[in-house]
Amino acid sequence: MRAHKLGHNLRTPYTEIVTQTPAPFPERPAADRPDYLQRLNPEQRAAIETTDGPLLVLAGAGTGKTRVLTTRFAHILLSGRARPYQILAVTFTNKAAREMRERIGALLGEPVEGLWLGTFHALCARMLRRHAEYVGLGSGFTILDTDDQLRLLKQVIEPLRIDTKRWPPQGILGVIQRWKDRGLTPERVTPAEDCDFAGGQCRPIYATYQARLVQLNACDFGDLMLHVTEILRTRPDVLAQYHRLFRYILVDEYQDTNTIQYLWLRLLAQREGQPANICCVGDDDQSIYSWRGAEVENILRFERDFPGAAVVRLERNYRSTAQILGAASGLIAHNDGRLGKTLRPGREDASGEKVRVASVWDSDDEARLVGEEVERLRAGGHSLAEIAILVRAGFQTRAFEERLITLGLPYRVVGGLRFYERSEIRDAMAYMRVLNQPADDLAFERIINVPRRGIGAAAMQKFHVAAREGQMPLAAAVMDLIARGALKGRAREQMTALMACLARGREALPREGHVVVVETLLEESGYIDMWKADTSPEAPGRLDNLKELVRALADFESLGGFLEHVALVMENEENAGAERLSIMTLHGAKGLEFDTVFLPGWEEGVFPSQRTLDEGGLKGLEEERRLAYVGITRARHRAVISHAASRRIYGNWQSAIPSRFIEELPAEHVTTTGGAAQARSRTFGHAPLSSTAFPVMARRPRVTDVGEKGPTAAMAVGTRVFHQKFGYGTISSVEGNRLEVAFEKAGPKRVLDTFVEKIP
Repeated sequence: MRAHKLGHNLRTPYTEIVTQTPAPFPERPAADRPDYLQRLNPEQRAAIETTDGPLLVLAGAGTGKTRVLTTRFAHILLSGRARPYQILAVTFTNKAAREMRERIGALLGEPVEGLWLGTFHALCARMLRRHAEYVGLGSGFTILDTDDQLRLLKQVIEPLRIDTKRWPPQGILGVIQRWKDRGLTPERVTPAEDCDFAGGQCRPIYATYQARLVQLNACDFGDLMLHVTEILRTRPDVLAQYHRLFRYILVDEYQDTNTIQYLWLRLLAQREGQPANICCVGDDDQSIYSWRGAEVENILRFERDFPGAAVVRLERNYRSTAQILGAASGLIAHNDGRLGKTLRPGREDASGEKVRVASVWDSDDEARLVGEEVERLRAGGHSLAEIAILVRAGFQTRAFEERLITLGLPYRVVGGLRFYERSEIRDAMAYMRVLNQPADDLAFERIINVPRRGIGAAAMQKFHVAAREGQMPLAAAVMDLIARGALKGRAREQMTALMACLARGREALPREGHVVVVETLLEESGYIDMWKADTSPEAPGRLDNLKELVRALADFESLGGFLEHVALVMENEENAGAERLSIMTLHGAKGLEFDTVFLPGWEEGVFPSQRTLDEGGLKGLEEERRLAYVGITRARHRAVISHAASRRIYGNWQSAIPSRFIEELPAEHVTTTGGAAQARSRTFGHAPLSSTAFPVMARRPRVTDVGEKGPTAAMAVGTRVFHQKFGYGTISSVEGNRLEVAFEKAGPKRVLDTFVEKIP
């Protein structure tokens, strides 16, 4: 017998759909109904069969969240409680929406049409098309992309004479988008909500920007939810239509909702005199996106928002071993802001090995450890595709990438570029190439207007013409134009400063060393200040990457040697068809799982991130702990945590204190290896690492032995010292913080005092 069609006539007028009282969906005979409930555990079944009233499903990692959500959707249809278009199902990604649609169709045995299933913004775009006139738009409005938004914003701020170097348009747009994410229209931005960015002019800029959008019959991404929420707030008749339309609301990843998403859901769910049939599935222990506006408080106050709400906890994990779950549960129990649940294994074969905590000497030693372990696993038949290295910050990937290339192990960087492919690294490398080889026209052309120096297309054409006519490199042509007075105004001023900066660097290379010179060049050229002024969420990570790049320079005797090394690394061809190990950030790993997971860099200042602690306090610490919990629970069979006793920042060795999270892991689920932690106190002090500021200057700081006071009091002629690359030697002369050292094997070298350790 042909199954009943689950869809509805899409040509039915919208007003008819939302005002009619639909007949209940015909329930299938028991013989025709798939046996979908018998494959569930009792908690999952309770989450599916509790259909009426508000429900919060606390779904721990690996507990079958997606299965519960899709089966609940199908159960509502098959039990005759609603038709497909009467269920509002909200996801965070298009991929999740597609997966949910496919799973529902598989459960029902036929495709489902007419669903209100999609991301927050996709659903709001659909609503706004129908009610655009209430916010001054036509139904055919345009949704602007980021480039168009910036172009429009620049038109708005141009008459205001705002210093865009100090307050870039991207930063102003970021402020506006944060207001939209919090549900604030220009009229609702109170003085308390205002900010000092752009000289305190962001609020009037916001109002003008919104007015221009209306004139253009356009909206940006943030407007989709803001406009619809405003319509639902101010038009009771429209809100009543949606109350009649949606009998059930299902929400995935509720812990990641921001303020405007929360307000939109609450408006649609709370109906006076009727139960709120809203089911939110999420995990308060996996709320790790506050930096993009997510509010963990939304899930924590669910029972206050919806009195009488049922709470179902999914705690049976079908992914990880008992040891991994025990370690993760013990760690997350230290958070106060949580509803509470304890993961337990749902499989019978879930005993497994303990979580391993390895202590190593430095980041290079850490990379060697991981590389050796990967080789051992691979030799035993372990698939590289089931191994992941999960880092807290992008700058950590460099050491692992270079080690894997050395070992010939294929890898991929998930959710980002390989270290030397990142734009900020390519920019910095271009500065180094010009410093090393003034005739490198390609590199010079890349940096000539980064940061912006007012060099337009006409000026660039003049440079190229002068270079061709004079048969000289581009940089030499610019110098010639400056000398002849052929360059005027701001372009002359900016190019003179850049060329002088490069000349000073070349002159200082033999005296100061390549590490100091490159760091100084990046600062004096304005490149570092450009990223410091950038208020985008990516800017701090880019600064961290630049710090790591300069740190890598210290491993090479010359700038030319480093550039050659990078060129060889970039030539490494990866076989796209072969299985590859994955490297990614902890944020990017959420929702994924691997047989073996490496978790490096568990040190104070790195993880938990010092920046997050400085900006977020206790809330920031708890989010970092949730991030650690997410990292551990990505592993099915094996998790290896590592921490280094020291990190080198611009050639300066700093001691690193093990992360507090390591101490919080239950001892019965952990095994420790390595003795680097004990060696730490013999050589280094205990100044914690900081990831907040770029200029930890290589030519200024000192390494102080434990118990010493003055920075370089003992660095005198005749002092025995040790250098990581050149070995043991004796100081033969001292000039400020520069030393002439006669090394036993490498011969005489000029080094900074911060690069050597005094030998007692």
